[in-house]
Amino acid sequence: MSVLVTDLLAGSQRALARLLTYIENEHPQAQAALAALYPHTGKAHLVGVTGAPGTGKSSLVNSLAKAYRAAGQTVGIIAVDPTSPFSGGAILGDRIRMRDLTGDRGVFIRSMATRGSLGGLARATGDAVRALDAAGFDVILIETVGAGQSEIDIARQAHTTLVVEAPGLGDEVQAIKAGILEIADVLVVNKADQPGVQSTVRALRTLLDLGSNRPPSGLHHGLPAQDSRQPAADHRPDEWQTPIVETVATEGRGIDVLQRAIQAHRAYLRESGQLRLRERQRQEIELQSRLQEVLFRQVAERIDPALWQAVLDQVAARELAPADAVERLLQTVGLAD
Repeated sequence: MSVLVTDLLAGSQRALARLLTYIENEHPQAQAALAALYPHTGKAHLVGVTGAPGTGKSSLVNSLAKAYRAAGQTVGIIAVDPTSPFSGGAILGDRIRMRDLTGDRGVFIRSMATRGSLGGLARATGDAVRALDAAGFDVILIETVGAGQSEIDIARQAHTTLVVEAPGLGDEVQAIKAGILEIADVLVVNKADQPGVQSTVRALRTLLDLGSNRPPSGLHHGLPAQDSRQPAADHRPDEWQTPIVETVATEGRGIDVLQRAIQAHRAYLRESGQLRLRERQRQEIELQSRLQEVLFRQVAERIDPALWQAVLDQVAARELAPADAVERLLQTVGLAD
């Protein structure tokens, strides 16, 4: 593993690919390698790309990556694909759409299977992003599977979150549900050459205006947009105003505007002190998540399988409430109050 770490820090993409495989397969030494790499992280800008299926996320990532490469920046891409029902691996659909980037040594693309993980991200995504960060990529694009209303996970991973909409899909209605707009740092209306684009933009602007009086929730901020709209009367000038950017990703139209919006958000995070705050919040959430996973595994290993099945049978028969069942199981391992 020490050789792997040394090679990765020296720029070896083969070493990076091998480490990502170890991470996905939960290799025993993967965490040791990540621990050695951790001091070398924290330099990349993490950009999350999320939205409903069919909005053109992969095409947008492809065009964004080409724009960053034209500007001389290196790009790492994590494309979280749905799990294949047959192999359990990633379907690799995003790699098919990103053929333009093939052969560019300044771009590294990795598809990862969700493997049942909710929220549009694979469980190993955070570690994979950390490996790409340590490998020295300037920008890391994280594309989710587009799980609809369960996208809050991407806001916990990324510095800048792009929520991608498209005209004619009814996404402006979906967007008002369960915090989709609240996680957007930049709203992208892709396929802007299609009929209905102005209706979609107007609907999103209205929804942003309606949400402008709400305080930021938890980790995210969801604040209104830097565009031609007038800010709400009580809007504070130090708040980020979410821009709405129209693009046609397959033709590269609007990508320069989107790139500037991402850069403006990065500058805002640094100047306002939000970058440090968000990093700390992200690390706290990760610690909580890892602690829950470890504790659950340890408790599960100490519960007698026969007792588990007996308790499950009682719950299924409506003889025991789930909360009481958990209490009983915890009592058997000495963790109940």
